[in-house]
Amino acid sequence: MSAVPTKGHPSSIRGFLQMWTHRDPARRIYILGVGNLGILLATSIASLPDAPPITLVFHRKELLRSWSRKPGIEISRGGIAQRQAGFDVELWSEELPPSGEQREIAGGRSIRNLIVTTKASQALPEVDRVRRYLDGSSTIAFVQNGMCKMWPPHGDMYVKSRYTHSQTSSHPNWLACVTTHGVTSTGRFKSTHASQADIKVGPVLSSTTAPNNASFLSEILTNAPHLNGAAVTRGELWVLQLEKIVVNSIINPLTAVLRCKNGDIFFKSTERMSQVIDMLLQEASRVLQALIQDASAESIIQSSAESEGLSKTIHLSRRALLDRFSQSSLRHMLYDVGYKVRDNTSSMLQDVQSGKQTEIDDFNGWLVDIAGYLGGELDVSTHEILIDLVKRGISLDMGSLGKHLCP
Repeated sequence: MSAVPTKGHPSSIRGFLQMWTHRDPARRIYILGVGNLGILLATSIASLPDAPPITLVFHRKELLRSWSRKPGIEISRGGIAQRQAGFDVELWSEELPPSGEQREIAGGRSIRNLIVTTKASQALPEVDRVRRYLDGSSTIAFVQNGMCKMWPPHGDMYVKSRYTHSQTSSHPNWLACVTTHGVTSTGRFKSTHASQADIKVGPVLSSTTAPNNASFLSEILTNAPHLNGAAVTRGELWVLQLEKIVVNSIINPLTAVLRCKNGDIFFKSTERMSQVIDMLLQEASRVLQALIQDASAESIIQSSAESEGLSKTIHLSRRALLDRFSQSSLRHMLYDVGYKVRDNTSSMLQDVQSGKQTEIDDFNGWLVDIAGYLGGELDVSTHEILIDLVKRGISLDMGSLGKHLCP
């Protein structure tokens, strides 16, 4: 049957369902986004003993057609392909399904567990569209390369704008994940786990009605095979996401413009390219050090000091964080990551090669936006030039790129 939106619901979305079962509704996990990360997570979770039921969510009819022709997702490790097909699927779309039964999303029930693996720019808009199926008992985990949009100050503003004063206690638990796994696409519903690393899971903003509900999804992600998952505190997660932004704002756009493997910008580079990396690091360092000293960071640092039950591996005093985000510390961290992923193709270069929109606005653009939020005194001109080059689809060699960014 058709979805019937409630009053004030932002859009009328129809849900199309295949192989629906009613087993364990509280354990069911919806995975929105069946790209590389979605495939990695779905196959890993499905490999758990007593795995929870999993629903893969499509947002385009063509994906549903492809699934109908050949159901299943495939991930390869070490040249060995593993194919799994025991998933339910739904189409969350304003379009009518190509065939089959049309009914309400999630059978009209509350969605208890949702993992969002779309690109960062699409994550919150996609969640917004199904907000009527989310409440204080729901847990949403964002798994993207960009910074989670639910961090202060933007997260608080989002909740206030989406929930009335009488409903503020009914917003979901918001989790975020930082992953260093390298996954590349080898076709529709097919990926290669190119480099196995880890995933960190932690809270960003907890529900005031059922904060403990988040533990189920967190434990699933930390125990699933191949993920090497670990739970971290809120403050640790924030720091890890900031470091990931630095890595992504340098490796991704530079490799996209140079059309090269990750390791080439570090280990086959010229002196000019090293200067470019240092300039990008210097600008990022100044922005993040200013953010650490901003009032919006106080709640994160304070909540981490009060955390219990998780061993804290990151010292979260402002003094320690300022040192951690110094240019020299970031440089050491970046080159360490660069060595580990040296043989990989960055996600941004993959997007460029396949003609897809890149995530430059969620990486370098985020740094530029935060610089503006902090008062506009911070110089991020090198990042702005790099954003322009990526958006225009420019391809340069190292010498030419060095002249553009470090004249």
